Amino acid sequence: MNKPVRANWSNAVLVCAKCSKKIDGGFGKKGRQSLAKALRRHLGIGKGRKSPLGIVEVKCLGICPRRAVTVLNAAKPDQWLLVEPGTALDEVAAALELDAP
Repeated sequence: MNKPVRANWSNAVLVCAKCSKKIDGGFGKKGRQSLAKALRRHLGIGKGRKSPLGIVEVKCLGICPRRAVTVLNAAKPDQWLLVEPGTALDEVAAALELDAP
């Protein structure tokens, strides 16, 4: 067995990278950022295992909506969200039950 690696994550959010690529941004102040990057900035967290929350882009989640991004909170795997471009990040964070650290 390999050595375990410690992370500071209290939770993880999975964002479909394929959906994000199809809509080419749509989030953030000017609407040019991906959902993962905009959500990280909005919550004031960094990237990587030292961050208090993990926001990870995964290859594909298997749901391919038109003009939306599939996202889920790993703590609630039975509740997936389809987030349309331009949706307020406060609303997305609340729907995912995320708090700014």
